[in-house]
Amino acid sequence: MARGRRRHSASPRRDGRRWWYVAAAAFATAATVLIAYSVWTPSGTGGTRTTAHQDTAARPAVSRSASPSPSPSPSHSASASPSPKASVSKKSTSKPTTKAVEPTPHVSTAPAGKRLITVVNRTPKTVWAIVTNTAVYPKGRELAPGQSLSVTVANNWGGRIWGRTGCTSTAAGHCATGDCTSVCEGANPPTTLGEFTFDAYAGMDFYDVSMVDGSNLPMWINISHTTTVDPVSAGGCYKGVCTSDVNCPAAMQAVSGGQVVGCKPPCAAFGGDTYCCRGAWAGRENCVPSKWPVDYTQVFKRAAPYAYSYAFDDGATMPCKGACYYRITFGTTGS
Repeated sequence: MARGRRRHSASPRRDGRRWWYVAAAAFATAATVLIAYSVWTPSGTGGTRTTAHQDTAARPAVSRSASPSPSPSPSHSASASPSPKASVSKKSTSKPTTKAVEPTPHVSTAPAGKRLITVVNRTPKTVWAIVTNTAVYPKGRELAPGQSLSVTVANNWGGRIWGRTGCTSTAAGHCATGDCTSVCEGANPPTTLGEFTFDAYAGMDFYDVSMVDGSNLPMWINISHTTTVDPVSAGGCYKGVCTSDVNCPAAMQAVSGGQVVGCKPPCAAFGGDTYCCRGAWAGRENCVPSKWPVDYTQVFKRAAPYAYSYAFDDGATMPCKGACYYRITFGTTGS
């Protein structure tokens, strides 16, 4: 029935009731559909929100001015400091299955007072993405090649991001790489880590890619929603050198099921005080890879020139000023 038209036989009172019931039913149906597809969330259900979607071409970060002056950066260590967990909505806590995550519309913004983290799988293999202190933790979220994941976190979030590979069922079980430690605050080496501390100093975040624990996946990080110039291009290049797979020496290769699944750090591969920076080699002043018999940190630097290659490689710590958004990409330049 066209709007504004009314059958002559119907009384105005009954007709008005009929329209009221129709409008109420239509509103209830629309609300049900929107809630089911996470397009609309009723007030009072805030929290960490995650969505997985098919990735589109990487977008360059928008920069407006030069990077802020250097400032003290946090020390790099093998364990991340615990930070408040972001609240999790009931919808986000559903258990992941072995099926590929269905793509959903891309999430490009976060609510006021929140940040957006996007994890992209540009490798040819399935990766289970781990984002600590969110709903994507500790079991992770399955990302088939080309898929990505959006996570909304608080302004004071801090944590680690990595990918698990070769999982037998779900990432809650055994994986060839990236298995959690007993508390899942880190991963067993060799694992490439993204490390983040939000609002750490003078309104700045600090973040890095770390290969101190070896490498299982190539990874780079891009920033946006900031005046800080992104030091890494959208394609994963830094100072003219682009991201590539680690060319791992045979003695450092991690093998699972007869396949090379990662590259061990020198300490795990060779042991000894020199490569483990113990004894006379302990501390920042003594742990100098250029004085080692072989500087194996270059194995990782050549693949990811922006990444930590050993514990005191503090030039790899990067700042981002403001309420920055982050895009973490698993893959190599051109993949």
